[in-house]
Amino acid sequence: MVRRFVKEGGTCIDATAGRGYDTAFLCSLVGDGGKVLAFDIQQEALDSTARLLKERGLKATLLHASHADLAQYVQPESVDCVMFNLGYLPKGDHSVYTRFESTAKGIESGLYALKKGGLISVCVYYGGDSGYEERDALIPYLRSLDDSKYQVLMTTFLNWKKDPPFPVFIIKL
Repeated sequence: MVRRFVKEGGTCIDATAGRGYDTAFLCSLVGDGGKVLAFDIQQEALDSTARLLKERGLKATLLHASHADLAQYVQPESVDCVMFNLGYLPKGDHSVYTRFESTAKGIESGLYALKKGGLISVCVYYGGDSGYEERDALIPYLRSLDDSKYQVLMTTFLNWKKDPPFPVFIIKL
């Protein structure tokens, strides 16, 4: 889905850098002429992302900041895609995880930054020891987005046995 919205030379945001795989993916799509900003509140995540980018010969701007504040770093309607992976840092401290309040603010900031025709991708990981409250608050919030301005698509894995993550796509009309 993201490939359909991101072209070479584009501008993208990885709102939750994590281990850097989405940052690297976005960098590969925008190429040398594009720009990727990656946010994370954990230094471990940014260090991991930096190592992966270096290994792959890619460049991005890494920001030790919350995705809730991403609008401070970009101009309105200047971004092609914003990606969120909710939950906690894989193989990291499970006591540090995304919460609805900052995620909702991050999505609002992403909508502010997003170009018309742009995409926000949110992968909601909620199982294990965190994330149920975020999931339960996020779904009604997403339903409340103005359908004259945004299309919101939520999908699910029907045969995943326990707490399947689910992707959400928000397209700015």
